[in-house]
This record gives sequence, structure tokens and C-alpha cells, in this order.
Amino acid sequence: MSVQTSVEETVKKIAMRILRKPEATFSTAASFKDYDADSLDIVQILVAVEDTFDIELDDEELKNINNIGGFVGYIERKVAEKAKR
Repeated sequence: MSVQTSVEETVKKIAMRILRKPEATFSTAASFKDYDADSLDIVQILVAVEDTFDIELDDEELKNINNIGGFVGYIERKVAEKAKR
């Protein structure tokens, strides 16, 4: 399994569990708001992702992300940076 699939699948599982949505509805083109996520849901997703991948997310960088695909790409970059250390 590739790193990309792994990160995307993990983010999907985390987000859909917290948002209580079936995984079949997951689309990387959508935003968390499209899944009726409120600010608490988003914070829970961010904390779960940080804990799962043992990374730290930057609020300023997150402001520029418009959809889940962008979020997955951002997580992949953070995971890759951590692996280089």
C-alpha cells in the first residue's frame, strides 16, 4: 500500500467517524463543511490527525486549504517532513 493511500484512508476513517457519516460518501473534492462539520468537529479531526500521525499542524497553513484533498496533501507533506528528520 502506498503512503498516499494510507494517509488518505486514515484521514477518511477519522473524519467520517467524528462526523458520523458513512465512508462511502467521502470525497476529496468536498470540504468538511460539506459534511456539516462544525468548528468542534473540525478541531476533533485535527487533534485526531495530529495524534494518529504524530505531527503538528500549523493553523496558518491550514487556512489556505479549501477541500479534503488539499488537507490530505498537507498531511502527506507533514508526514514526509517528519520521516526526513
